[in-house]
Amino acid sequence: MFALRFLNKDKFDNYDDYVQNAAPNVPENFNFAYDVVDVIARETPDKVAIIWMNDSGDKKVITFKMLAQMSSAVANFLGERGMKKGDTVLLFMRRRWEYWVLMMAMHKLGVIPIPSTNQLKSEDIKYRIKAADVHTVIAFDDGAIISEIKNAIGDNENVQLINCDEVAKACETFPKEIERVPNENTDTMVVYFTSGTTDLPKMVAHNFAYPLGHINTAVFWQQLTDGDIHFTLSESGWAKCSWGKMYGQWLAGATVFVFDFSRVFTARDLLKAISENRVTSFCAPPTAYKMMINTDMTKYDLSALKKAEVAGEALNPEVYERFLEFTGIKMREGFGQTETCVMVFNNQWIEPKPGSMGMPAAGWNIQLTDERGRAISEPNTVGEICVLVKDKKPLGLFQGYHKNDKQTEAVYRDGFYRTGDMAYRDEDGYFWFVGRNDDLIKSSGYRVSPFEVESVLLEHPAVREVAVTGVPDPSRGQAVKATIVLNKYFQATDVLVRQLQDYVKSHTAHYKSPRVIEFVDALPMTISGKIRRALIRTLDSAKESIVDPIKNSIGLGKEDEEK
Repeated sequence: MFALRFLNKDKFDNYDDYVQNAAPNVPENFNFAYDVVDVIARETPDKVAIIWMNDSGDKKVITFKMLAQMSSAVANFLGERGMKKGDTVLLFMRRRWEYWVLMMAMHKLGVIPIPSTNQLKSEDIKYRIKAADVHTVIAFDDGAIISEIKNAIGDNENVQLINCDEVAKACETFPKEIERVPNENTDTMVVYFTSGTTDLPKMVAHNFAYPLGHINTAVFWQQLTDGDIHFTLSESGWAKCSWGKMYGQWLAGATVFVFDFSRVFTARDLLKAISENRVTSFCAPPTAYKMMINTDMTKYDLSALKKAEVAGEALNPEVYERFLEFTGIKMREGFGQTETCVMVFNNQWIEPKPGSMGMPAAGWNIQLTDERGRAISEPNTVGEICVLVKDKKPLGLFQGYHKNDKQTEAVYRDGFYRTGDMAYRDEDGYFWFVGRNDDLIKSSGYRVSPFEVESVLLEHPAVREVAVTGVPDPSRGQAVKATIVLNKYFQATDVLVRQLQDYVKSHTAHYKSPRVIEFVDALPMTISGKIRRALIRTLDSAKESIVDPIKNSIGLGKEDEEK
């Protein structure tokens, strides 16, 4: 396992031992492409780095020797196209194998990649080009994105567009020897745009030490070792790709499996890919697992699968239990952000609690603080998740928001990085996600977690998707509202409203039951698949009186007001 070269110990006896002794050592002028990929290529050239396939049946196996050679060849190509250290490049590569070659090539040159999703439209791309002062755009032509990019570039002669086909051709050339471009560990290595759920997307800048932060992600959360084949679902445009399809996995000695979808994937696609490629470890958001357990999993050979991780959303306990029933695998939830590596997770020394994020990663001093910034020591008390950075930033925490000191200063305050996410810690030290600070509902003096109510509602057979938000209420400040997409064969009726409200009351505190229920065909989502609760709140606040039972028949009636 290559990661052991950066650790002082090769074995940890318990969680306390891990927390105290597992922070990696960072060499000076560390560069993942030169110091990990190229070294593995020299020492074990035939070791497989990537197994790539698409839904057309194409397949490609890339060894570390191939990856090292192709990345040097592409570095030559990019240099010939005028790219140099510090230039910013937008990538629209979906899940194409060339993406991994490009990332290593850019690391070698010191060029700053900005991975982006192919779901963006021209206005989104235009904003990113301007905000990041983009020099070049490289894209895989999926039939739509090239047109969107050209519209975004317009007559801007300072931005060049390179088609992925040119990168593939460059991979076939013999690499000229390239001189190592020196870098400091604090230089910006990669930038990710956030999802922009409440504001314009921010540019998250990670430095050259960032990959070593993912030793926590791959070695200790995903528990990968030599010989593992790991499959993370994420597209290359999101930071989760860095979490699960590159840095930590190769440091752990694992092979990365990539399934490039050209259409909307189905649970059958996933299960077939896992089965036929003997995937040993899988990581996806809870929605993917929910799709899988609602499919006949007995038709697929999942005997190679030994590990399963979940991130991106809080895990519903029902999904955990049903997946365990089918596979015998205990899913291990992890928590982090685009700005971080995994910072809280269910580690190998603890029994996972379904729905809990777990415990802090080594090197991460996590504290919960109240609205006045005071540390919360009492269990089961909700506070903001904050990372102590007064003396030293944990490895893998972002440097700041690219080209925006004001945004950076807003989250780095009083010796903490303030995540904006809310949680509580139970008596055993496990953390439980509550929601974004802006998403918490404050009703009649109570603080209600949207996720907690959503988890209960999702267990009802009528509910396919749900978003819980607060709506203005003159007597309570806010009332709990559930916006629901129904499963087939269920109809939006007042009877069903009562059933759902009673169901919540029977499973959690009475005050958490939604006073308002609205049925919709679809929930508003960001391009990364996160619910846009802020948009729901904005639309609701514009309504005259959403909790008036006379004007809104879906609201509670008089008899409920008196309970």
